[in-house]
Amino acid sequence: MVRMDILRVFPHILLLFLVLGPIFSSAVDLRPDYYRKTCPDFNKIVRETVTAKQVQQPTTAAGTLRLFFHDCFLEGCDASVLVATNSFNSAERDDDLNESLPGDAFDIVTRIKTALELSCPGVVSCADVLAQATRDLVTMVGGPFFEVKLGRKDGLVSRSNKVRGNLPMPNQTVDQIFGMFKKNGFTLREMVALSGAHTIGFSHCKEFSDRIFGSRADKEINPRFAAALKDLCKNYTADDTVAAFNDVMTPGKFDNMYFKNLRRGLGLLASDHVLFKDRRTRRFVKLYAANQTVFFDDFARAMEKLGQVGVKGDGEGEVRRRCDHFNDLNV
Repeated sequence: MVRMDILRVFPHILLLFLVLGPIFSSAVDLRPDYYRKTCPDFNKIVRETVTAKQVQQPTTAAGTLRLFFHDCFLEGCDASVLVATNSFNSAERDDDLNESLPGDAFDIVTRIKTALELSCPGVVSCADVLAQATRDLVTMVGGPFFEVKLGRKDGLVSRSNKVRGNLPMPNQTVDQIFGMFKKNGFTLREMVALSGAHTIGFSHCKEFSDRIFGSRADKEINPRFAAALKDLCKNYTADDTVAAFNDVMTPGKFDNMYFKNLRRGLGLLASDHVLFKDRRTRRFVKLYAANQTVFFDDFARAMEKLGQVGVKGDGEGEVRRRCDHFNDLNV
């Protein structure tokens, strides 16, 4: 009798599930051609704007790639890192870990968003602007092409007190760093591949000063490299803008030199060096150092995956009019 009742009710339960299923689903339908009809010049505007900016300021690519990573690892890829602090809220970009995010990266997003608002107002999210700009800039400096799926909405939360524990720090161990990557769905190999982003860009002296100064200086760093860094950073406490390239050999080119450098004791940050020191990650460092094609393939796949972390859809976010402010300024 009970079995017959279940059989009679089951079709109705199934129908209810099919009807209500999309309401409970958190999946966001991202696709490369999301703006094909609503903003047909999207790709062109992003490409032309980043080209002009990168030519003007060659560090833009590295800065934007870093900004994108910092955005996606906290609250997901929702442009929360772009929001400015106001009288109601201390935003995540004002935490110490985000203080060194370069102004050129914020500027390129603003330039693109301004151009898009003139072409197709209120259509393109700041999160999609950052994602597309990052890909275009990476390829501009020699990196691999990867697909960017679009349709993200801009998040409604950005709080500085949420940053700690969600972004890797320069002196952390492999286990500590991997804990954050694993939480966001990445494997150890993908973590090493994404660390290859340090093949471009720079880090400020305060982020590696403990490796080169004092009685506890890292003896595993290349001696000539350490000496050059000491000279560069001798006045870093008085001038906190002093910085060194992450890849001292080919700093402006996206290649696999970062991994080759790690084998030579030329890793700048302690978190770089531990990738070669730890036997679990060393094999991937060696693989990428020996084969740039494998690194590029893995990096491209990992970036596609990164771009889909914690994305917001309709009802979960908005399309901001300005990337540095929520549409409701009281949020």
